[in-house]
Amino acid sequence: MVLFAMFAALMFTSKIIMEAFPNIHLLGMLVMLTTVVFRKKALIPLYLYVIVQGIYAGFAPWWVPYTYVWTVLWGITMLMPENMPPKAAMIVYPIICSLHGFAFGVLYAPAQALMYGFNFEQTLVWISTGLMFDVIHGISNIFTGMLVLPLSELIKRLLRQFGRN
Repeated sequence: MVLFAMFAALMFTSKIIMEAFPNIHLLGMLVMLTTVVFRKKALIPLYLYVIVQGIYAGFAPWWVPYTYVWTVLWGITMLMPENMPPKAAMIVYPIICSLHGFAFGVLYAPAQALMYGFNFEQTLVWISTGLMFDVIHGISNIFTGMLVLPLSELIKRLLRQFGRN
């Protein structure tokens, strides 16, 4: 449990530290990393982060999509083979992380549409307004996604060394 709390704290603090750079953060990489290492249990640090973010910044309408938008990345990562060959993983992990960044506005849009009563056209306008931020998000996630494989191998090795699964 302490390890999961540490990952949630890492998600939160990395997000706060990098707020000066819009949509450039380690969250996607950390969600994938914890999912690759801990599988289903990765939901624990993920939702601890979501709750802490709500406590810190307020449980306002922006927070509602956080209850599912990161779970999409977790779910996609769960669908990947558990023992993916490293040569494939070093390509697939950054691509998946990047695609999540590019799709963030689209994933966020259903909650916005429901909360604010947007019709389809208004939803498309809302998505297009944030498109530049999604491009930044997707490009930055390519680079942060490159950390998933080496960090997951390191954490798995440390867990084996210290007798934890």
